[in-house]
Amino acid sequence: MKALLVPSLLTSLLLVGCGSQPDENADAPIAKFVVAMEPDKDPDAMLADRLALQDYLSGALEHPVEAIVPLSSAVIYEGLKNGTIDLAYLSSTAAANLMTSGAIDILLAELIDGEPHYQSYWISRKDAPYESIADLKGKPIAFSSRTSTSGFLIPTWDLYTQGLIDLETGPEGFFGPGNVFYGVGYVSAAERVLDGSAEAAAVSYYVLDQDKHLGADQRAQLKVIDTQGPVPSHVIVVRTALSSEDREALRASLLGMNEAAPELRDRIFGATLAPAEADTHLRITREALELMRTMKL
Repeated sequence: MKALLVPSLLTSLLLVGCGSQPDENADAPIAKFVVAMEPDKDPDAMLADRLALQDYLSGALEHPVEAIVPLSSAVIYEGLKNGTIDLAYLSSTAAANLMTSGAIDILLAELIDGEPHYQSYWISRKDAPYESIADLKGKPIAFSSRTSTSGFLIPTWDLYTQGLIDLETGPEGFFGPGNVFYGVGYVSAAERVLDGSAEAAAVSYYVLDQDKHLGADQRAQLKVIDTQGPVPSHVIVVRTALSSEDREALRASLLGMNEAAPELRDRIFGATLAPAEADTHLRITREALELMRTMKL
C-alpha cells in the first residue's frame, strides 16, 4: 500500500439558512436563520438532531433559528446560490464546484484525528491476490459515485498522477470497456466487491475502519489494497453575501460546539471543527476537478 503525499484536502450534509433574505438584502437584519439538514439518516434520529441543533444555535446566537430537512441536496445548492440558505456543511467537491459561482466561501473544516484531511481506500476481498490498484488492469472495479470525493474524484486523480490512466481513455482505458461501475454511495460500491461483480472499490477510509456503513461481517471479508490522499475534509461554507457580523456570529457559535456540544457536533458534522481557508483546503480538489473536465469518463 502507498499513501500519496499531497497538500491536505455526499455523505451527510447540514445547512444553515435564512429562508426569507435574498442576496440583495444581505445587509438587512435577518429575522430567522433556517437550518437545513439533508435527509441521510433515520427519520427519528434526524428529528432529534434537528431539534437539538435548532435549540443549540438559537441559544448560542441569541437569535431565532429553525431547522428543516429539504427534499434533496439540489435544493440546498440552489438555496446557497439564491440566498435562501446561508451556511452549509459540504464535501470539498461540492464546495469547490459551488465556489465557481462566487456564492459561497469556506467558514470551517472538520478535523479527522486532528487533521483537515483523510484517506481514500481501494478495497477488495481478503482472498483476492491484488496488492495495489496497479494489479487491476483489465479487471472490473467500482467507484462509489460520480460525485464522491473519496470514492471517485481523488482515486481517479491518483490513477492519472500514477500514469495508469490518461485523458483520452479515462478509467476504462486501464480497467477495460464496461468494467467501470459508478454506484450511488459507498455501500453500493462495496457490495459489488462482496458479491464478486467487482474486484475492487474506491471508498472512504471509514467504510472499512469504522462501524458506519458496513456490518462487521462484511468488513471482515474485505481488505485495503491501496490508499490515496490526503482527501480534504468536509467544510462548512457560508454565503458570501451574508454580513460579516452574521458570518462571525455563526463561526463562533459553531466553533463553540467543540466544547459545549461535542456529541451533537459529531452526530451532525462528524468531528472537531476548525477555521480553514479555501485556497489551501480546496487546492487538490480544484486540481482534480479541472482534470475531470478534460478526461473521458
